[in-house]
Amino acid sequence: MKRQSIIKSVLASSIAFGLMQPALAVTDEEFKALQEQFNQLADQVEENSNNSSSDTTIGGYGELHYNNLSSDTQGKDKKELDLHRFVIFVNHEFNDDIRFFSEFEIEHAFSGGGKASTFKTDGTVDKAGSDGKPGEVEVEQAYVQFDIGENTNVNAGIFLIPVGILNETHEPPTFYGVERNPVEKNIIPATWWEGGAMLSGHYDSGFSYDLALTSGLNGGTSIRDGRQKTSKASADNLAVTGRVKYTGISGLELAGTVQVQDDITQDTSDDIDGATLVEAHARWNVADITLTGLYASWDIDGDGASTANKDTQDGGYIEASYKLNPKFGIFVRQNEWDNGGTGDTSKSQTDIGFNYWPHENVVIKADYQAQNDAAGDFDGFNLGVGYQF
Repeated sequence: MKRQSIIKSVLASSIAFGLMQPALAVTDEEFKALQEQFNQLADQVEENSNNSSSDTTIGGYGELHYNNLSSDTQGKDKKELDLHRFVIFVNHEFNDDIRFFSEFEIEHAFSGGGKASTFKTDGTVDKAGSDGKPGEVEVEQAYVQFDIGENTNVNAGIFLIPVGILNETHEPPTFYGVERNPVEKNIIPATWWEGGAMLSGHYDSGFSYDLALTSGLNGGTSIRDGRQKTSKASADNLAVTGRVKYTGISGLELAGTVQVQDDITQDTSDDIDGATLVEAHARWNVADITLTGLYASWDIDGDGASTANKDTQDGGYIEASYKLNPKFGIFVRQNEWDNGGTGDTSKSQTDIGFNYWPHENVVIKADYQAQNDAAGDFDGFNLGVGYQF
């Protein structure tokens, strides 16, 4: 029953109860007049209730994973249960043109303080940080968005870099596979956020663009380790990122991103200089079939990068998925990536599995993965449950 109907019913019952008392007996005309007044009061209460809705909203997502993976290397089997992520969104709309977005995340259940979970025989911590906890507490987004035109806005603060598919949309019900794909994790590297400002435009034709000036990487030739996460981030050398996207045809998404940074180590005295990232992807959904392809490549300048054989790092994947019905879908994905180094560094992983959505915002996942030796040779199955709200 709607709230307004409930209010009216309660008020009508109160009137009827009152009229049952001898001292409050009224004529039929007076009763009808009173009922009309109470109906008007109910309408006003309903209107005030709708108008008083909060300008602050809360959302979030999370996922629990079970990995059962074996390796030919003795002692490196992985049988693990992990609350991989617990995330809360807090957003606020100041007015029609200014709003705030944030994302607060706890990874691997907890972090900080206490006794270490596992120690080596020499007393050093194994599989944990210096405080003994494997998790992290992170603010992945905290930015103010300003509308500066009908189709244009500016973000200022900490935000996700506009690149790839998963970096901006990674809630568990939105993608196949228990774990995020290794190409976007190790090459892009998702999830990747920086502090700065970004200009964005979107048009009815389906074209959109993003142009960002942000803090850059600071990890030598290790792309993923170079994410500064806006924690006292070195800003000696900033990065410029540009993306163009087209979604003007139903079911089709085409996008390309370029990022340029003059010095990926934030240090002009070493032999590692600028870096350029180029990424492109396509996603095509026809009926219940979705085909996805993505390629990303880093080009790192300097003798230090070329000597370490890390001047070029790239990867790509193709994925096909089929929804048998609104609640059940299957997929297969082939991943190839290479972060450089000595020896055989060409990594490969094949994934095949299914997603089951008992609700559109809740997903149960299962997949089987097979890797080559360079990727770690972890073969086995993964199970997961995730949600968003």
